[in-house]
This record gives sequence, C-alpha cells and structure tokens, in this order.
Amino acid sequence: MAISTPHGSPQFPVAATAIAPSPREWLDISVRTLQAQKDAWAAVPVRERIDLLDEMMRNTGAIAERWIAASLQAKRALGDGAAAEEWAAGPWPVLRNLRQLRRSLAGIEACGAPAIPGPIRLRPDGQVTAQIFPQTIYDRILFGGLTAETWMEPGVTRAEVAATQALAYHNKHHPGKVVLVLGAGNVSSIGPMDILYKLFVEDHVVLYKSNPVNAYLNPLLEEAFRGLVERRFLRIVSGGTDEGTYLCDHPGVEEIHITGSDKSFDAIVFGPGPEGAARKAAVHPLRTKPISGELGNVSPVIVVPGSWSTGDLKYQAEHLATMLTNNAGFNCNAARVIFQHAGWVQRDDLLKRIRSLLATIPLRAAYYPGASERQQAFVAAHPKAEQFGQAGTDELPWTLIPGVDPRATDDICFTTEAFCSLFAETAVEAASVPEYLDRSVELANKHLWGTLNATIIVHPRSLKDPSVAAAVERAIAGLRYGTVAVNYWAAAGYALAVTPWGAFPGHTFDDIQSGTGVVHNTLMFSRSQKSVLRAPFRTRPTPPWFVTRGRAGRKVFQRLCDLEAAPTLGKIPALIWAAMRG
Repeated sequence: MAISTPHGSPQFPVAATAIAPSPREWLDISVRTLQAQKDAWAAVPVRERIDLLDEMMRNTGAIAERWIAASLQAKRALGDGAAAEEWAAGPWPVLRNLRQLRRSLAGIEACGAPAIPGPIRLRPDGQVTAQIFPQTIYDRILFGGLTAETWMEPGVTRAEVAATQALAYHNKHHPGKVVLVLGAGNVSSIGPMDILYKLFVEDHVVLYKSNPVNAYLNPLLEEAFRGLVERRFLRIVSGGTDEGTYLCDHPGVEEIHITGSDKSFDAIVFGPGPEGAARKAAVHPLRTKPISGELGNVSPVIVVPGSWSTGDLKYQAEHLATMLTNNAGFNCNAARVIFQHAGWVQRDDLLKRIRSLLATIPLRAAYYPGASERQQAFVAAHPKAEQFGQAGTDELPWTLIPGVDPRATDDICFTTEAFCSLFAETAVEAASVPEYLDRSVELANKHLWGTLNATIIVHPRSLKDPSVAAAVERAIAGLRYGTVAVNYWAAAGYALAVTPWGAFPGHTFDDIQSGTGVVHNTLMFSRSQKSVLRAPFRTRPTPPWFVTRGRAGRKVFQRLCDLEAAPTLGKIPALIWAAMRG
C-alpha cells in the first residue's frame, strides 16, 4: 500500500539523506500524546496563538539558510537558479503563511474575523468574489499589478462572506481532533504549510509523517516549530509505506490529509491491489475516516493568439519554460499541456523560442523516484518527442511533445501527470479566437486529468476586441480548476498562501482526481470555490522566479524571507535593487 506518495511515485528515500523510520512504539506514543493534548489546543486563546506564530517566524528565519543548504544537497542541485527555487518554494511561503495567519488571528481578536483587504463584488451571474491580494503595502510594492480573488461557492451572498470565515474560532467549545498529515517529498514548504492549516485554521493537533524523500528536513522543522512540539500539539515522525499504513489504521488518528497521488489516496480509502480496485468500483471504502488531499494535475496553459512583438515572444517563452523546469519538473502545478490556436501565425515562433531556451538550460538531477520510468512511458507513446540536453546518469533531458492531437482525448499527455521534466503542446482548430477559447476550456475540463490549476496567457491588445475579452472572462469562469491565473503562472496561487489551494470542489472518492479540501487559505474561508489571479502580460522587472533570472532570484527570495520574518520599509530599497539588477 503506497501511503504519502506525491504524484504517483513509489516512496523511497534519497539514499544520501535517508532517515530511519520511527519505531512503532514512538508512533504509538506520539498518537497518545496528541490525544491527550487535542482539547488543550482547541482551548488555547488567540493571543497565545499569536505569540506562538511570532516565535515560529523567528525560528524559521533562523534556520532558513540551513534549510536551503540541506535541500540543495539532497536534490544534487547547483547554481543560483536552484538556490532561488529553494528559497522561493521553501522558507519564503512558510514565512508568508505564518505572517498572514498572525494577521488573521489579530483580526479575529479585534473583530471576530480576518479582515478582507479588498472589495467584495458580485459577478453578473450572481457569484460573489472577494479580492484577497495584495494584502499589505509590501505586496503592492513588490508584486505590482498582481491581484488575487477568492470566488465563493454559488449561493453565498455578499453579506454572508464574513460568516464563512474562521469557523473553528466561532465556537471554541468544540472537541479537539488528531489529524495525520502525510507529507510530500518534492517541495519543502508543502508539509509545514499543511501542518499550519490543520492547526491554525481547522483547530486540530497534528501528527506529521514526512515523505522519505525529504525526511532530512525533519530536525529543522522541529526547530522551526519548536513551540508547537514542546507544548505537544505537534509530533513529527518518519517512515514509508509500513508506517503510513499503520498510522492510517491507528484508532487514535481521527482524520487524514495527504499531499500525493490519486493512487495513494485510493489506497488509503479503498485499500491496495485488486481488492482495493473492486471496493472502489463498488464505492465501498475500506477506511471511513475523513480524508482530504491535494493530488496533482495535468496543468493546462491556454495561449490566446494575438499580435506579439519579438520581446513578447521571448518573455512568454521564458515564462513557459520556467513552468516546466522549476524544481526539475517535479511540481504538481508545472505546465503539462500548452494549448495554442492551430491557425495562429506565431505558434511556431513561440515553440522555436521555447526549444532554443530549453537547449540552454542546464539539466537537473532527477532526484524524485520513478521519474525516468515516467519520462520513458511518454516518449514510448510519442517517439518523435523532442529532447534537449545531454543527460548524465542521474539526469533527464527537458522533453517537449509538440502537436498532440486534441481529438485523441485518451492520449497519455492528457490523462496522466508526467511529474518529470516533460510537457506537451496541442493545437486547437477554431474559426475564431472566442471559439478557440471555448473549445480549449471544454478540452481542459473534460479530458485533462485533474482540476488543480490552469493558466491563461493573453496580450492586452487582444483584449481590446470585446468578443475576445468576453471569451477570456467566460474561460476564467468556466475552467473547473481550483486556481485560474491570467498572465502569471498559476503556481503563484500556491506560494501566496492567502489563496485557497486545492482542487475544484465536487470530486467524489471514486473519482478523486486532484483531491478534496483546501490548504493555505489564511483568511480562513470555508466556502471558497476557486482562486483567480490576474497580472500584466509582461511584468517589469521580469519576475525573479523566471528560469533566466537565477542570480537575481536567489538574492530576492532570500531578502523576501528576511522581510517576512521582520518587515520594515527600510528593507524595501535593497530588495527592489536586487530585483532590478540581480
């Protein structure tokens, strides 16, 4: 039974950084300890929780450099670009999460609910949206032009939005609960932020079992979250399939959360092998404990045709290449299928620029288990797949599969998350741009596996055509994804922390796809449907997370961590200078 296996890979440790599984006796002691403390956590006053968050911010800032060094060593990654990625996907979002939770708790203490920083609006169809980013002056300065909204579930009225927030804090007499969090092995901030969500938003104590791939971070996480560990509200253990199975069945574990693959989720709910498959077919779960999960995606990027300059093509080629190459392709929100209009005269120009760029980007160690086998399965299905770079013994080439037939809806590129250094492109036939957008949305919704995140790229000149502008808005509303981003990689919805992150609601256990429930969500909404991000077509300066800006990115994200740990306006000039000059 594969437990806590992110995105379909067998769970094996990285040999150079392996940590021994926790003994079963310690697993039992950990569960008993949390059971004894679960009601005490539910009774901890808001002011004490704020003090804990302050302490965790200080501690996380103090261990950040060691966190980066350990991650780079384990992933066998070198250079400024890899360091920038680890800062951006490790301590920085965790510090943002801590800072935002503190702000929300201060709002609860002052007036009963976290403050929503932007307007609450009503869409033409009656759906309510709340602008949740930017939150602070720092956000406005450093993320110029980027906004984010939470779209509420249909039926929520404008007057009811505040009442959907911070439900765990409305009634502090509820009993506590012990939640098992099964961590992901690919991105180091996933586990810590899942812990924070279950503790501070849902009010549960947490038993965290790390994935063996990044269990090397456990001692650092215990140091960063020392206040929770010392007060016995958090226990951190290690292990693989056996330990995960034992804890899922433990009578003292009352709920489970996993960041992993749908296969792991199915194994937890229905059991492994043919018997599990039969239970799934009959919708007869083996385990009936509540379970939530974030389970990956075949992420679409819909490119809206237009008249692009040479600079536009260069910028968006870098943007798209970054969506693949970040973290060596081991991201659930990596670009997996690029949609283009079959008749767009610049379609080939964009592909040529992506190819040229991939040929220059250094290859990365394929540190995540099963990557080579997955890449080979896609190449076997598409022998003309284009591969870039001379791969060493532990590396994989960047791989592009262009021209996938959009009518071949059972193609592996549509049905299976690659979770390696590979993406595809498909050309959709349509008589007009609005028709292209409508067809792309239908293809993504009906035939791409998963509902986690989608990105749309559209030039402002294209939006001057009212029919195109209307079609883009129709696409944003129609895409059944938990996060939809316009002109900005939808992965930002993960990193911002304030945005609810998870699948589009409505999946059932027999067809779980990208999962159920959300995390992050630091404004504590209980009835969010999706997050919508919008940005300029070209952000200036070029974002520091672009693959071409490694030197600047390392400096910027290290400084952003320092800013989140202790924000002052005096730190802004050096940060802006690093972003401008690298």
